[in-house]
Amino acid sequence: MFPILSAVILIPLIGALTLLFVPKKSENLIRGITLLTAIIDFAVSLPLYCDFKEGTAAMQFAERIPWIPSWGAEYSLGLDGISLFMVLLTTFSCVVVYLATWTAVEKHVKEFNIALLVLQAAMVGVFCALDFVLFYVFWELMLIPMYLLIGIWGGQRRIYATVKFFIYTMGGSVLMLFAILVLYFQYHAATGIYTFDILKYHSFAMDKTLQFWLFLCFFIAFAIKVPIWPFHTWLPDAHVEAPTAGSVILAGILLKMGTYGFLRFSLPIFPDASVSAAWWVSAVAIIGIIFGAFMALAQDDMKKLVAYSSVSHLGFVVLGTFAFTLRGISGGIMQMINHGISTGALFLIVGILYERRHTRLIAEYGGIAKVMPKFAFIFIIVALSSMGMPLTNGFIGEVMILIGVFEANSVYAALAVVGVLLGAAYMLWLFRRVMFGDLTNEKNKTLPDLSARELTYMAPLIVMIFLLGVYPNPVIRKMDATVANLVATMEKAKVARLAHPAALAANLDMDKKRD
Repeated sequence: MFPILSAVILIPLIGALTLLFVPKKSENLIRGITLLTAIIDFAVSLPLYCDFKEGTAAMQFAERIPWIPSWGAEYSLGLDGISLFMVLLTTFSCVVVYLATWTAVEKHVKEFNIALLVLQAAMVGVFCALDFVLFYVFWELMLIPMYLLIGIWGGQRRIYATVKFFIYTMGGSVLMLFAILVLYFQYHAATGIYTFDILKYHSFAMDKTLQFWLFLCFFIAFAIKVPIWPFHTWLPDAHVEAPTAGSVILAGILLKMGTYGFLRFSLPIFPDASVSAAWWVSAVAIIGIIFGAFMALAQDDMKKLVAYSSVSHLGFVVLGTFAFTLRGISGGIMQMINHGISTGALFLIVGILYERRHTRLIAEYGGIAKVMPKFAFIFIIVALSSMGMPLTNGFIGEVMILIGVFEANSVYAALAVVGVLLGAAYMLWLFRRVMFGDLTNEKNKTLPDLSARELTYMAPLIVMIFLLGVYPNPVIRKMDATVANLVATMEKAKVARLAHPAALAANLDMDKKRD
C-alpha cells in the first residue's frame, strides 16, 4: 500500500526543505513553491475521502513501523471518521491561506513560508498520529512555527501575545505529558507491556479515581487549546497580533485540536471520568457560549470580535461532545469543520480590509458596500454562515448539536439557544457598521473592490459554505460508524456508573421518595 498519510505529512516538509536552497530575493518564486506544495498536498489528500470505507469504526490507511522498540514507541498513523475531515480541512485551508497571503508579508518572506509549511506538516501529523510519543512530537512541533508567525510577523504587541500564547499552551502540554507517562507506567504495571499505542488505551480499565485525575490533566490541555472559558484569555491577544495567515490557521485548524483531543483521548480512554464530569464541562461550555457572544458584542476591533466569536462557537462543539449522543457528537464534528471554513473566511475578510486601510477599528469604516459591492456580497454570505442561517454550513452543525444536547438535557439546550441569538446580533451589528451607512471617511471612498486573486481564494470557501449547508450527507455518512462506536462506549460507561452500589442506593432512595 502507498503510505498516503506519510506522504501528506512529508510533502510540506519537502517543500520547506526546497525553500532553503532558494535565494531570499526570489520572493515570488518562494511564494510559488509554497503554493504549489500546498496544492500538491491537497491533491494527494483527496483520495483519503474517496477511498475511505463507510460503516466501520476501524482505523484506515494505517501505517505502523517500529520506532523506539525499547520504549514501545512506534511510527503509527491512521484515520477514522473524526480525523479524516480534520486532515482534509487542514490541507484545504492551507491552499487558501498561502494564496491569500501572497502580498501580505513583505519581510523575511522565505522564513515566513518555511514556517507555514512546517506548521502544516505538524498539524496533519497531530490528526494522524496513533502513538502517544509521535502525537506529542507533532503537538509540540506546531507551537514553534506559530510562535514565530506571531512573534516576528505580528502586530505591535506581538511579543506579549506570543509569550502568553506559549506559556498557556506549554502549561497544558506539560500536564498532558505527565498524564501520558502515568498511563504508560500504569499500563505496564497491569499488563507487563510498555506501549504508547493510543488505541490500546481505549480498552484499558483503570482505577476510577486515577482515571478522573488523568482526565483532568488532558482536559486542561485541550481546554486551553480550544479554548473554552476561563482558559480563553490568550486567544484574543494572539488573534489580534497574528498576521492574517496566523489568524486563519489558528481559528481554522489549531483550535480544533482541543475538541479533537476530547474525542480521541478524553472520551474513549477516560469514559467513566467523562461521564462524571459531563455536568460541569457542559456548564463551562454554556458559560463560554454566552460569555464569548457578549464579549464579541462589546468589541470595537473586528479581529477581536471574530476571536471572541470563536470562544462562543467552539463552546457549542464542547457541549455537543459531552452530550454523548449521536447527533450531539456528529454535530460537534460538523461544527468543527464549519467553524474552520466560516471563521477562517471572516479572518480573511478582516485581512482584506486591513491591507487596504491598515486599521481594524469598526468605527473607521461605514458605507463600504457602495465602493466594494463584490466584497459586500461575500461578506454577507460568510456572516450568514457564521450566524447559522438555513442553507449555509453553520445551520446544520448548530441544529445537530442542539438536538443532540436536547436529547441529553433540555435545560442545557435552552441555554445554548441564547448563544445562537447573540451570534446573530454581533454579526449583523458588525456587518451594518462596516458595510452600510454614509461614506464619511474620505479614505474609504477610493477603496478598490476584490481583485481576481482575492476572488479566487474566497470562491472555494463560499462553495463549501453552500455545499455543506445544502447537502451535508457525504460528510455525515463517513463519520457515522466512528461516532456510533464512541457513543456506544459512553453508553457502557453510563450503565456501569448506574450499576455502581452507591448509584443504585441513590436511585432506590429516589424511588422511595417518589412512592
